[in-house]
Amino acid sequence: MNVTEPLTKRPAWNALETHYHEVKGLHLRALFADDPKRGERLSAEAAGIYLDYSKNRVTGETIKLLLQLAEQSGLRGRIDAMFRGDRINISENRAVLHVALRAPEGASIVVDGENVVPQVHAVLAKMSDFADRVRIGTWKGHTGKRIRNVINIGIGGSDLGPVMAYEALKHYSERALTFRFVSNIDGTDFAEATHDLDPAETLFIVSSKTFTTLETMTNAHTARAWLLAGLGGDAKSVAKHFVAVSTNAAEVTKFGIDTANMFGFWDWVGGRYSMDSAIGLSTMLAIGPESFRAMLAGFHEVDEHFRTAPFERNLPVLMGLLAVWYGNFFGAQTVAVLPYEQYLKRFPAYLQQLTMESNGKHVTLDGDTVTYDTGAIYWGEPGTNGQHSFYQLIHQGTRLIPCDFIAFARTLNPLGEHHDMLLANVFAQGEALAFGKTLEQVRADGSPDWLVPHRTFEGNRPSNTILLPQLTPAALGKLVALYEHSVFTQGAIWHIDSFDQWGVELGKVLATRIIPELSGKQEPQAKHDSSTNALIRRYRKLKQVSPSDGNS
Repeated sequence: MNVTEPLTKRPAWNALETHYHEVKGLHLRALFADDPKRGERLSAEAAGIYLDYSKNRVTGETIKLLLQLAEQSGLRGRIDAMFRGDRINISENRAVLHVALRAPEGASIVVDGENVVPQVHAVLAKMSDFADRVRIGTWKGHTGKRIRNVINIGIGGSDLGPVMAYEALKHYSERALTFRFVSNIDGTDFAEATHDLDPAETLFIVSSKTFTTLETMTNAHTARAWLLAGLGGDAKSVAKHFVAVSTNAAEVTKFGIDTANMFGFWDWVGGRYSMDSAIGLSTMLAIGPESFRAMLAGFHEVDEHFRTAPFERNLPVLMGLLAVWYGNFFGAQTVAVLPYEQYLKRFPAYLQQLTMESNGKHVTLDGDTVTYDTGAIYWGEPGTNGQHSFYQLIHQGTRLIPCDFIAFARTLNPLGEHHDMLLANVFAQGEALAFGKTLEQVRADGSPDWLVPHRTFEGNRPSNTILLPQLTPAALGKLVALYEHSVFTQGAIWHIDSFDQWGVELGKVLATRIIPELSGKQEPQAKHDSSTNALIRRYRKLKQVSPSDGNS
């Protein structure tokens, strides 16, 4: 099969278009009634993850055609190329090797003739040594006080991953340490993170590959000034209260950080795929090196499943293909990720970057304009909170929103019947979305005729249920890898580069031009469109007005 053939010309795509028109009217009620074992048959299990995809609007023929589409799109070759270290990030001419970050010692993944796995484990050993010293208190601050507060300064993948992992694994964290995260260039973020802390007990992790990222370095310099103000202005104190996750030794040294406390990573690690690299230093400080390595083992277990399992039993492949089915044939624009686990409250936000920065692309690998939708909008909240807000739209709204329910069989905090009640809600929501409630059922409940339409649920709303035994560091690694490789699968089908992010650049470039126009003493010359010029003038005027002037 010629995988360079346009997606919409592939035989399986055309067959799926025909098939869609044949099955789009089928209801999940009928599909389950016709196949009593559908719930067992349309499920898959690997690496301790149970995926029930039976509540999707698919038949056996749908799955067969989607699997054919994966073959015709060269998915197997793309997977092999990634694990082989090929430069599949074509617009930046880079390998894509987040899988190397969790490869075990002794593995071999070669980039430009060099096995990178020993480098990865050298950094892990350095991180482990540092984390142990901070956690047991032998790493002291400038005044000799023990470090009790850790603040990670980063943005994008250098923030979202560490924040999500810390919240997800808080049960396993060292409670004698306080962890906070600063990412927003809004000064409020830094002010609130530090307002009650003692500089003598505070360690900053500055996470920036280039050590030039505008938001991160602005916050880092503010942190430096805050520290010096609290410690008498001694510049030598910086080396005892700052470490860097970076590759730019010159800038790190210039800042005042000892390069012995610089933890590196590589250009084959994309930001949104970096939480298991040195970017995860705050995670390791929180949960300890042993638990961090358990998380890496969980990642690796799903990596190997993705790399080796037949597509018909391959969890990330199945999830990715279902996403293509809904996005490209049903026209679904969004996906709701609904973790029924309070510790995963930041998981949907983490997935937003992973999915939308990866697959929000409008050109193919060849530079041609795509003629089909790519990159759904991902969003969500933990259950059961969402049931009392946006679930209304999912159940009775006019938009089709596929859902991923994530749940764990055992709770980390057993409190009476809480967990049984939580899991009952997971299963009930999937059931209600799939089967709804008919007019006849509503009438049978005794509702008056005028109320019947309001209490009817159409059903036929698709969902996956992802069930794991318990939220552990390994389980978190498995979950993240599951979605990473689902994203990869979608990108391979769409023939796009899931590993660059040029779309984040233009606004940043324009912002650097506007900053002096906002802060300069002289009125700037009008260099922009009329809207932007007017906003700049209005801002300059308003920031001179005191709230006491009555204009707040």
